Amino acid sequence: MSDEHAKQSHGHPQADNKKLQENMAKIGKKILVLSGKGGVGKSTVAANIAIELATKGYKVGLLDVDFHGPSIPRMTGLAGQKTFGTDDELIPLGVSENLRVMSIALLLQDDSQAIIWRGPMKYSVITKLLADTLWGELDYLVIDAPPGTGDEPLGVAQQVGLNAGAVVVTTPQLVSIEDVRRCITFCNQVFLPIWGIVENMSGFVCPHCDKTVNVFGRDGGIRLAEETGIDLIGKIPLDPQIVAGSDEGYSIANSSVSKPTRDAFDALVDNLLIKTGKKQA
Repeated sequence: MSDEHAKQSHGHPQADNKKLQENMAKIGKKILVLSGKGGVGKSTVAANIAIELATKGYKVGLLDVDFHGPSIPRMTGLAGQKTFGTDDELIPLGVSENLRVMSIALLLQDDSQAIIWRGPMKYSVITKLLADTLWGELDYLVIDAPPGTGDEPLGVAQQVGLNAGAVVVTTPQLVSIEDVRRCITFCNQVFLPIWGIVENMSGFVCPHCDKTVNVFGRDGGIRLAEETGIDLIGKIPLDPQIVAGSDEGYSIANSSVSKPTRDAFDALVDNLLIKTGKKQA
C-alpha cells in the first residue's frame, strides 16, 4: 500500500465515519493489547489471546496496526501471504474457522517494504483498516498496537467506539513497569477502560529440574496492580516453545509448551472472558 493509495482510499470523512461506526457495531468486544515499551512480548500475547478465544468457539478478528513491525502474520502462520482489497473493502485472511487476520503486511507488495508515514497518514490508514475490513459479525476483535503511546494506539483508541478495553502487557522488570505506568496514564486520558495487566516472561521454568528462575525479576506485575488498582489477569512464564511457535506460526495449543504455560494462558483468557461479560466469575 503506497502513500498515494492510502490518501486516495481515505474517501469522504463523513462517509468513512458512518461506515466505521457500522463496522464496529458488528463487533461484540474490542480488546486493545498495549505496552509501554517494546520487547515485552505484546504481539505474542495478542496473537495467543485471539487464537485461544477462537479455540473456545468465539468468532474473533485479529488486527495488526503495528505498521513499522507487523509480526502478526508470521505468528499466525500467514507469513508471505497476501490479501487483496479495493478502495472500500479489505478481505481478512482466515487462520481457522473462527479466526481471521488483517495486517498492513498482508497488503504490502514486498515484505521488506518500509512504512514511512507521518501521523495523519497513519490515522487515515487505521480508519480504513477499522472501517473497511470485512470482519462480519464478531464476538471479539483483538488489536495488536505498537508499543508506546503514539499515533497508532491513539488512532485506534479514538475510533473503536463502545465496548472496548485495554490489556496492558509488561515484564516483571522495573524498566518495563515504569513505561507501563505511562501506558496506563494514556488509557485514562483517552477514557479507555483497562481490563487487566498481563505479566509476560514471568519466570523461566527449567525443563530439567522444574526450578523457576526469575530472569527479569519478580512480582513487578503484582506491585503495579496493587499500585494502580488494576487487576493482574495473567502471568505468562518464559517458555522457549512460545518463541518457537511465534517464529513458526503455531499457537500454544499446537505446541509442546509446558503445562504451566498452557494453564497460564488458559487462566488469562478465562479472566478476559469474565472481564468482558462472557463468563461468570
